[in-house]
Amino acid sequence: MKRFVSLLLCVLLLFALAGCGEKSWKGTHHAEIVVADYGTITVELNGDTAPVTTANFLNLAKRGFYDGSSFYRVLSNFGIYGGDPNRNGTGSSGATIQGEFTANGCNNTLSNTRGAIGMARGTHYDSASCQFYILKTDATYLDGDFAVFGYVITGMDVVEAICSGVEGNGDGYVTNSNQPVITKINVLD
Repeated sequence: MKRFVSLLLCVLLLFALAGCGEKSWKGTHHAEIVVADYGTITVELNGDTAPVTTANFLNLAKRGFYDGSSFYRVLSNFGIYGGDPNRNGTGSSGATIQGEFTANGCNNTLSNTRGAIGMARGTHYDSASCQFYILKTDATYLDGDFAVFGYVITGMDVVEAICSGVEGNGDGYVTNSNQPVITKINVLD
């Protein structure tokens, strides 16, 4: 019953957002994640395989939600986490979305391989909001449990530079003053 209620709330939220000028993003789309002092990461997003996740990310980006946020967690042998307004892994956009992955009943065949961009979430399957990760290395053991919604097409050198140049604590969390800043996410199409 909880899962049904969560799914119903997600559907209602999407209808509400659609009425407020939010856009559905089916098909393939591109965005640039501009990182101060590092460069630009360009991602190609799959709105057919992960339509809720892609729409959420792109609509937040179009509203400027990510501007001035950061990569708050860096794991040198894994990847980078960003998009949290609190810059520490606890923030939200104020809404959550359906987790588009196999364990949650969605047929998402996108894999957690090098360059994947996916939604970070809590323990609840439908707890993703705004935080995302980009993988430096393959992490296919995450397949089926996290919503991958696209891949880096240029800028893996930026991901690698952040992974090798930014130190976090034992869990990868980076002090605010050392966090690479996401200047802007530009939605290209």
